[in-house]
Amino acid sequence: MIDSFFRSPYQKRVISPLLKWNLFRYVSPSLITLLGLVSGLLTPFLLGWHLPFLAFVTLLFSGFLDSLDGSLARKKNLTSDKGAVFDIVSDRIVESCTILGLYAYDPTRGLLCLLMLIGILLCVTSFLVVGVFTKNNSEKSFHYSPGLIERAEAFIFFSLLILFPGLFTFLAALFIALMVFTTIQRTYQFYKSN
Repeated sequence: MIDSFFRSPYQKRVISPLLKWNLFRYVSPSLITLLGLVSGLLTPFLLGWHLPFLAFVTLLFSGFLDSLDGSLARKKNLTSDKGAVFDIVSDRIVESCTILGLYAYDPTRGLLCLLMLIGILLCVTSFLVVGVFTKNNSEKSFHYSPGLIERAEAFIFFSLLILFPGLFTFLAALFIALMVFTTIQRTYQFYKSN
């Protein structure tokens, strides 16, 4: 939902000026995706070592790189199915590892972490399936079905879960409920429009 409203101003004020830097003439979009993946893979280790602020920084940097790679690919006219698959799979790895890190921080959170993974699985499945069966009218690789919880909202929840461990139960339950709602919302809208 945030992506729908703020993607254009964010793109215009942050990403587009950044892409004018000479450095990006020599950098491939896949390298940016890989760096985002590596940064995200540091997050669970930092959480396991009880370094939540550093975990937050690596997650934030990973999310920033995720918003940069596709824009760079489009600017350089290097978009490809392989790049899109690498990006989407990397996103799911980072999300899964972040939840693993939240569990490593405090193993008593096991059930809620498992339910968050299930919520993500349902939400991403609805996103991908609706995307496959809906005609694409955007610059993205396939139709992006908007929902209440998208990547930006997930990163906000992950950030809050990392930075405010005392609110973990409440935030995790809210995140799970919103993911399930988004799954139902996307599926309903798809059936309604077809």
